[in-house]
Amino acid sequence: MPVTRPLLFIAVLAALAGCDQETAGSGGGSWGGAATVITAQVELKPMVDEIEALGTAHANESVEIRPRVASLVERVAFDEGQMVQQGDLLIELENSEIVAGLALARASLSESRSIYERSKSLASTQAISASNLEQLLAQVQVDEAQVEGARARLSNTRIRAPFAGRVGLRRVSPGSFVDTSTIITTLDDVSRIKLDFSVPETFLTVIREGMDIVAHSLVYPEREFLGAVSSIDTRLDPISRSVQVRALLPNQDGALKPGMFLTVDLRRDRGDVLVAPEQAIVPEGTRQYVFRVEDGKVEKRPVTLGRRIPGFVRILEGLEAGDEVVTEGTHKLRDGSSVETLPPQADDARPATGG
Repeated sequence: MPVTRPLLFIAVLAALAGCDQETAGSGGGSWGGAATVITAQVELKPMVDEIEALGTAHANESVEIRPRVASLVERVAFDEGQMVQQGDLLIELENSEIVAGLALARASLSESRSIYERSKSLASTQAISASNLEQLLAQVQVDEAQVEGARARLSNTRIRAPFAGRVGLRRVSPGSFVDTSTIITTLDDVSRIKLDFSVPETFLTVIREGMDIVAHSLVYPEREFLGAVSSIDTRLDPISRSVQVRALLPNQDGALKPGMFLTVDLRRDRGDVLVAPEQAIVPEGTRQYVFRVEDGKVEKRPVTLGRRIPGFVRILEGLEAGDEVVTEGTHKLRDGSSVETLPPQADDARPATGG
């Protein structure tokens, strides 16, 4: 006997009602049943800000060796790449004319002194006036200055190292004509390296003179270069809002070269801060919410967020340490929903870091 249309319609409704009852009993929460969610606790974690600053290495002392007089190179007294001490002879210039000038100045001084000494013995007999004696004394002083000037010019023909360090490539040869614009070689003191880098103004309270730093170079990926901050600039860059910092790194083995790039890792400990898992945050428009669990029900609570850090976000307002919040299943909740919670996930014991 065929089934009439009204009876078929009633059978379909009964089947749908049975499916809905099964769904409600399965924990989906669509029809008032308790939703199954995963939760985590809001907790205090140590927060450390980390930045990586890029710095440039400079020699502790660096100079281009140039002559102070124009002449011919008579002798080169150094080898390229040689370590020299302060005062070591580097270049000797041809100086025969200057030596002759010094001899002439000495002869003139000797003569003027002799005349002055003879005249001074006659002053007691008034054989020479006091004014003439003063003129002779002035001539002696002029000749003394002439001798000192000739000695200085002669000294300038012997170019010496102004400080201990390593000389660079030689750019002149014996017989070359040089003047004050000629670069003979370079001299660098690399026993210590000056590392200049900049840090954001937010780190001004962290950076201080004497602070230990650790630098790394791509040339030596497995090596750490330890040093300390020696000085901090007195002004900030108005564009980048950063301050220039200089650190000194020991470099006894000469591994670091002027001009190398190094990275400096800086850390700022903010102490313990209140954080919640990022998955717990539910954005709605310009506001942020979390579902806080208490006595099997959830409360939709607005929160104020701070800095985001890997896996977590800092909570400034809205929660307290120990609060339990939903991290998975927020899409099926509303304020006041009943929930069944799974055990909280294992806490991440690592310190939270921010960049």
